[in-house]
Amino acid sequence: MRTNISENLTEISLNKNLKPLEDEIRLLYLKNQNDIEYLKKLEKMRTQFIGNVSHELRTPIFNIQGYLETLLDGALEDEKVNRLFLEKANKNTINLSHLLNDLIDLSMIESGEMRMSFRYFNLKDFLDSFVDEYVQLAKHKGLILTICDFNENIKVFGDKNKLQQVFTNLIQNAIKYTNEGEIKITIEEEAKKVLIKISDTGIGIPPADIDRIFERFYRVDKARSREVGGTGLGLAIVKHIIEAHHSKIRVKSELNSGSEFSFILKK
Repeated sequence: MRTNISENLTEISLNKNLKPLEDEIRLLYLKNQNDIEYLKKLEKMRTQFIGNVSHELRTPIFNIQGYLETLLDGALEDEKVNRLFLEKANKNTINLSHLLNDLIDLSMIESGEMRMSFRYFNLKDFLDSFVDEYVQLAKHKGLILTICDFNENIKVFGDKNKLQQVFTNLIQNAIKYTNEGEIKITIEEEAKKVLIKISDTGIGIPPADIDRIFERFYRVDKARSREVGGTGLGLAIVKHIIEAHHSKIRVKSELNSGSEFSFILKK
């Protein structure tokens, strides 16, 4: 009888000691399974990214090679043709340069190497330093780009260089995809924040595409995006920069009626 009690106590003791170990093994197993799934996901993303990059690089390189080969095969002697082909080759070189720059920026952002320099700065002075060139670009296309009246003393907290990248990308897109009408930059001051909107009267975004436009290399209209020099990375970079400012980029759009991108900055 004593032996049975002793054996039972030993069994209970062993079970108590083994229980935490079993739980730990189970948690370790689940963690390993999650790690494996995460690594598989990363590998899939890496493969897709390499495929997309290869495709995007191939297009301008192939075009440049084609134009140069045609010139070397005899078209160089035709003054009208050689200028046209050189202009096309130059345009593709510019597109290639933009793509490489965006790839470098995105790589630094996603690897955590993007350095941010936050400070307070006057929003009006900031916009005045670069928006005028886009006013002229819009005017050249028959469009009107305006900054709606706002408090000229507003100061916001952020990285000026990175935020300029956000503004220029959104303004350039608005100009590219607007055939007639206007682009507006609206500043709305609230208690401890500033709401910024960039709207246009352009072609708009189909509802099915709105949730995907911030994905790398995603284009609503691939043919037109390449024609106007889009890399497919600009909005992905914008999203990362705005999130680094502890905010979110939002978009409202109606097909053939225009789009509005907005985000908040801290005062």
